[in-house]
Amino acid sequence: MSDRSGGGGIFVTGTGTEVGKTVVAAVLAHTLAAEGRGVAVFKPCVTGLDENPPEADHELLRRAAGSDQSDEQIAPYRYGPPASPHLAAALAGEEIDPERLRAAARDAADGADAIVCEGVGGLLVPLAPDYLVRDLAVDLGYPLAIVASPGLGTINHTLLTIAAARAAGLEVALVVLTPWPEHPSEIKESNRETIAAVGKVEVRTLPTLDLGAPETWPQLSW
Repeated sequence: MSDRSGGGGIFVTGTGTEVGKTVVAAVLAHTLAAEGRGVAVFKPCVTGLDENPPEADHELLRRAAGSDQSDEQIAPYRYGPPASPHLAAALAGEEIDPERLRAAARDAADGADAIVCEGVGGLLVPLAPDYLVRDLAVDLGYPLAIVASPGLGTINHTLLTIAAARAAGLEVALVVLTPWPEHPSEIKESNRETIAAVGKVEVRTLPTLDLGAPETWPQLSW
């Protein structure tokens, strides 16, 4: 375990949608909880609830952390359509309030040993027309874990995300490639090595997990 693990909090972002951010955030939270830490979780906005997922993102985060936070405390904004947060809010006749997000994140962290925050999509996704996920990450000030696919194209996507983060003064603590196969191809091994070398960042891997059996999850820290 890194000696930085649980040092205040971490912000989990990704190179895009459906790359495994929620799973990585859940594993980070579960690792801390398994060490006996009091863990809070936070996600500014959840969309796509109309699709009736088996378990919504905020529900998985809460279960992984062993948290008793309410839906509202974990995810202040929750919408049905599978859309960008700013559009999902507009379809509901609302606009996401950045100050409400900042206050909710502060409240979630208050009294916890550590907080795991998960963004929405990638860093440049708008939460409101003039407020990006990256802006929230900067306001919260936590180091980043960047989640990416291990396959073809990931070098460019991941390095662009690292560059966008560092341009805003954010610390990139690690990159997590997932789902990592038991027998990775030469391409995937090269992707991992190249991202680490060019991005000057620690790169970890995470296999496919049984989300119903957190006791089988590997540890993941920063």
